Formats: sequence, structure tokens, C-alpha cells
Amino acid sequence: MLLQNASITVKHFIIGGFDTVKRPVAVGVVMLIIYILAIFANTVNILFIIFDKRLHKPMYLLVCNLAVVDIMYTSSATPTMIGVLLADVKTIYVDCLIQMCVFHLAMVMERFALAIMAFDRLIAIIFPFHYHSYLTNTRTVVLTYILWIIGCGTVVLFPATVIPLPHCTLKLKYTFCDYAAIMRTTCVNVDEYFNQSAIWSFFILFFTFTFICISYCGILFCVKLSSNNDKKKMGSTVVSHAICVTCFYSPIFIIVILTRVGVVLSLDERQGLLIGNILGPSLVNPFVYCLRTTEIKNKMIFTKSLAVNEL
Repeated sequence: MLLQNASITVKHFIIGGFDTVKRPVAVGVVMLIIYILAIFANTVNILFIIFDKRLHKPMYLLVCNLAVVDIMYTSSATPTMIGVLLADVKTIYVDCLIQMCVFHLAMVMERFALAIMAFDRLIAIIFPFHYHSYLTNTRTVVLTYILWIIGCGTVVLFPATVIPLPHCTLKLKYTFCDYAAIMRTTCVNVDEYFNQSAIWSFFILFFTFTFICISYCGILFCVKLSSNNDKKKMGSTVVSHAICVTCFYSPIFIIVILTRVGVVLSLDERQGLLIGNILGPSLVNPFVYCLRTTEIKNKMIFTKSLAVNEL
């Protein structure tokens, strides 16, 4: 599959985003370790939830969905970057477009996943006695499917925009294939296209983050009216989610929001934030839910005990 109507025939792209890195092997090893830990931790979370029927509850279904998104998010770009750093494989073929779509879909779904988890905690705290009747497993799965369909529908805009454009260079200035990287290889003025994508990104970002903030406001109001014992229990259920939200949204706000109000980032700084946004949440999220969620933590301890007894 070739990109049509191009000034040059595009069969592959060359990744040049790591050309200025002084110690590529060291950076690649660190990224490889983080990537392996992230994949392992998220896979463990998924397997625990799938094979333990006691964890077949809305909250854990959403944790499982987040783990799937995290695997997809970090796997969309990290193997390519590791290949460049450790094996000096800088050529990426037409699957560059696939990588772009998967990356942006995973980014959108990460926002949706965190938003729906905030809604879950809001219902659990405000309506604790009716939680399982309001948010059933079936409703949770249906809502999750709807969000995946919406995410896929929004990401279609990226290949639809990129494919018809003529390309003047094969070299990507960035570290993997995202929309901005591919657009900068085209022969057109990219400012208009970047403004359109910025509006789209800001809308998704504003909608999901505002929804999370409103959910937190409702939770805090309910906590304020509760007893001290209930406050501690309610607070612990939100802390895990708040850590995940902070880890994901902090780099995004710097890249998307602050750069639009005058903050100037170098290409290396932007790429560093983007890589941190890819690897950070995917590593932090599973450990947060393993260590702070009683049921999953107990499951891990029980599994470890069985393994020791068998030895």
C-alpha cells in the first residue's frame, strides 16, 4: 500500500528523532526495561481479573480495560523507539500509518478510560447501597464498547487527512509515527492541519478532564458530609485514580495547553514529554491498582503463597 498523489513515492519512512541522543544504547535499555515491566504488570492485572470470578465487578472490569489500553498505548510506539536505539533500525514501512492510528486511538481511549473510572467512583461513593444496581457488569461493558467505537470514529480523521497529501521527504523529525511527525513530511503548509488537530485534541482533553474534575467535586462534597471513618475509606478509593490521572495528564497539559499560550518547547523536550506520557502511565497504573486495591493485592499474596507451598 503506497501513499497516493505524492511528490515522491513513499514506501517507508526514516526515523530521525533520536539522531541527537548521545547515549542511545543506555536510553534504549532503560526504555526496554520499563516497557517489559509495564507489559508484565498490565498482563498480570488482566489475568487476575479474568480468572478470578470474585473480581468480575464493574470497578475491576474498568481496571482491566485500562490495562488493555495501557498495553496498546505503550506498544504502539515503544518497540519502534527501542529498535532505533538498540538495533539502529530507523526504517519503518507503510505500517507507519497503522502505528499512527493505534497510537492516537490508545491516547484517546486512555482519556476515556480514566473518565469512566472517575464516574464509577462517583456512583460508588454517592450511591453506595444502589451501586451494583445502577452500574451493572452489562452496563459497564456496553458503555466501554461505546467509548471504543467513539474512539475509533475520531481517529479515522488522521489517516483520512494524511493519505491524500503529497510527501516531499521520507525522514521523520520525531521518534515514532504520530500525526505531527507524518504531517511534517508533506509538501503542504501544516499550520492549518495542526490547528484542526489541536481543536480536536483540546475538545477531547477538555471534555474528559472536566468530567473527571466534576466527578471529583461530587466525591469531595459527599466526603465532606460523611463521618471520619467513611472519609478515610472514600479517600483511599480515589487516591489510586488521582495518581493515574496526574501521571497521564501532566505531560499532556504541557504539550497541548501551555505551548498554545506562549511556552516554547524544543523538539527534544516535546519528544521527552511524549515518551514520558507513553511509558509513565503504562508502568504506574498497574502497580497503583495492584498495591492499593485490596482484592488484587490479596490475590497476588495468595498466588505467591501457593507457589511457595508447592515448592
